[in-house]
Amino acid sequence: MRLTLLLCLLLSGPALACTGAEECALGDRAYHVREPEGWDGVTPLPVMLHFHGWGRQGETIMTHARIAGATVPRGVLLVAPDGLGRSWAFRSPNSRDTPFARAVLAEVAARYPTDGRLIVSGYSWGALMAARFACESGAEVDALLLVAGAFPPGTPCAGRPRRVAHVHGTDDTVLDFPYGPDGAPTHAVALWRERLGCDKAPDRRYDWQAVSWLTHDRHEWDCAAGRVSMDVHPASHLIPRGWFARLLDEILG
Repeated sequence: MRLTLLLCLLLSGPALACTGAEECALGDRAYHVREPEGWDGVTPLPVMLHFHGWGRQGETIMTHARIAGATVPRGVLLVAPDGLGRSWAFRSPNSRDTPFARAVLAEVAARYPTDGRLIVSGYSWGALMAARFACESGAEVDALLLVAGAFPPGTPCAGRPRRVAHVHGTDDTVLDFPYGPDGAPTHAVALWRERLGCDKAPDRRYDWQAVSWLTHDRHEWDCAAGRVSMDVHPASHLIPRGWFARLLDEILG
């Protein structure tokens, strides 16, 4: 019902252009959009829907060097909804924020030529909301990019993104690093390995760096229904520099 009402509001009149730090109103809520640099206004764009962390709003994402700084030069349309009370209702199924995010995507598709590719991402509590959206929205998610926020195995989830990537720091004291019962460092992606059929896939492991002072230990699986990866680093609760850029390069080819 809420999604229907929001769509009615969307379709009741002409869309107003809004981009960058300007809020795009939708019902009694809002979202933000940033176009890629050099876009000709015609070429269809992939969309990255990003859920901000606790205490933030979508406006922050529009100038974030490690998020917008990755999408803007790569031809990706960045979309960032505002959470109510600067937070997200991710803890239980049937989140109020899932139909809102679906309505945001519908309005974006009415305002911009999109090419059908959808990347969903989030940081911290926003990562948990991104996972909730991927699990229950029914949207076809090409890639789910999660930074320092993970659903445990056994969480009810109907979604099956084609690509899932998670990154987490072992020194995180905000959302503790999710070690498995046996101390395994890839517990954060156990839910997605099950959803994508990775049980029999071998674990490729290698190190990589975007900056000299932070090394990522990459675990990667080619699965029956896609690919899953887990990047482990020794830092704290942060978005690592270069992580979104690398993942977008992998996804977009």
